[in-house]
Amino acid sequence: MRPLIVLPQLLGLVILVPVVIVVTLWLDARDADGPSVIFRGGVFTTGDIYQGPEPDWSFTDNIRLVELQLNATEDSRTTFIIESNGRIFVTCDYMGTSLGRLWKKWAVVAAEGDGAAELRIGSTRYERTLRRIETGPELDWVIEKKTEKYRSLINHDLIANGEIWVFEIAPKI
Repeated sequence: MRPLIVLPQLLGLVILVPVVIVVTLWLDARDADGPSVIFRGGVFTTGDIYQGPEPDWSFTDNIRLVELQLNATEDSRTTFIIESNGRIFVTCDYMGTSLGRLWKKWAVVAAEGDGAAELRIGSTRYERTLRRIETGPELDWVIEKKTEKYRSLINHDLIANGEIWVFEIAPKI
């Protein structure tokens, strides 16, 4: 009879320990200087603010993830970056569902607000403005580049239906 009592306790520990670890890491990341790979982080506190002319963004072709901070939400996340025709873009997938909009709330805030943001690549911070793009030739560039760089299934229909949102990471207004 004793093994039947121990089994629920062991099962409880097997579930409780990972949950406590994940919650602890999540809480710790909220105030960190930037995001972790898994959890969003706090506002950027390190890195030099870039001063000078608009960079040649082609160097981002060799970078898979960058850190993006939306000033209005005072948090940061990692995201893919897409450079095309001298401009840089980010896409936000899963926006066609309520769960997606809750998970990616930063995109809703950026689209409805002023889009003030910072992009951090390495130890350099770039003051930027996120500007949602719903039509135009830029979408062709983003689709081509994201498909090539990330093997994405992005297409015009997903953008038109609101499933994927596209933002230009434009110079600060």
